[in-house]
Amino acid sequence: MKKQLRSIFLLITLLCSVLTTAQTDKQRILEERRERLQQEIKQAKVLLSSNKDKQKSALSQVTDLQVKIQLQEKLIKITNRQINYLSQQINANLKEITRLRDQLQTLKADYAEMIQASYKAKSAQSRIMFLLSSKSFLQAYKRVQYMKQYADHRKKQGNAIKEKAENLQSLNNQLVAQKKEKQQLVVQNRKAKKELNAQKKRQDDLVASLKKQSSKYNNEIAKKQKQTREINKEINRLIREAIAENNRKSRKANASTTRFSLTPEAKKLAASFTANKGNLPWPVKKGVVVLGFGKQPSPLNPRNTIQSNGVRIATTKGAKVRAVFDGEVSRIVSSKNTNPMIMIRHGDYISIYRNLSKIYVKTGDKISAKQNLGEVFTNSEGSTILQFSIFKNIRPINPADWVYRM
Repeated sequence: MKKQLRSIFLLITLLCSVLTTAQTDKQRILEERRERLQQEIKQAKVLLSSNKDKQKSALSQVTDLQVKIQLQEKLIKITNRQINYLSQQINANLKEITRLRDQLQTLKADYAEMIQASYKAKSAQSRIMFLLSSKSFLQAYKRVQYMKQYADHRKKQGNAIKEKAENLQSLNNQLVAQKKEKQQLVVQNRKAKKELNAQKKRQDDLVASLKKQSSKYNNEIAKKQKQTREINKEINRLIREAIAENNRKSRKANASTTRFSLTPEAKKLAASFTANKGNLPWPVKKGVVVLGFGKQPSPLNPRNTIQSNGVRIATTKGAKVRAVFDGEVSRIVSSKNTNPMIMIRHGDYISIYRNLSKIYVKTGDKISAKQNLGEVFTNSEGSTILQFSIFKNIRPINPADWVYRM
């Protein structure tokens, strides 16, 4: 029976330890995410406002504000989750404090009764008479054992009272710290919401002014979208061309033009690329994503969408662009209408770096991860935007799933 009780106690202790660890881990993860978002917001403010000597177009300002608003909304959401989680912990601790106080009161009452009973029978004569009145040696032995167990029980009760009191004090201290942390988060959230509202008002004012010249800006957006479609079409053609060339060299003339035929070495490289999903380095040292992958709502009219086969990253003027993985330069493309781009092959994956001003490599070069490939172009408004894509054969895939914490 004692072994069973001990096992149950150990199991409960273990469960409590696991739950406490899980709670601590959840708090730590939420705090890390909040700190990362705060860093992203600071970086966005610097990168999107680093061209104060240039006059940005209203359309560019709307886009920049949209990025800041999205980051601010994410920060508020994470902070709200932290506040709600702390509220749950505070309520749980209040219930536990009430339970411990009740237990402590019961223990103290029981202990007081034991002390009174012990005081009445504390004389050596009483104990001797209690033993001598035994009807047999076995009964006398049992009474000795009982007296010993009774003394041990008193000692354990005293220790239990001390332990409960210490636990109660610890929970009270924890509760004070949690309430203080919650209040700090509430204050920070109010500040973040105030900043968010200011950014939204600024964006609304800009959008309203743009709508007065809607035909002009709609034409500008339509022109950019057409240009993007043409570039995407050209990239698709170049990848198909690279696949066909590769497969001819592999003596597989009838092979598909949509999939690379891989050598053992290329298969190993592709497998290594796949294994690093979510851990690839950023293509620039400092950057913030200003346009995500897939269909994105237009900043002027959310009902209109922009199709993006990659991501656009705002970075610092003169920023070096670097390879996200080992590979080989497959193509370097320059044309009159667009800035140069580099295509690097990693087995049956291709990473593409567009809108460059300088190129440091040439076609056929073997490239290592984080090797500098060139510099990102800075336009007349002072914006330095890298357009980055990843393809699996001819299929575009979301870089945010592959690059670390994108």
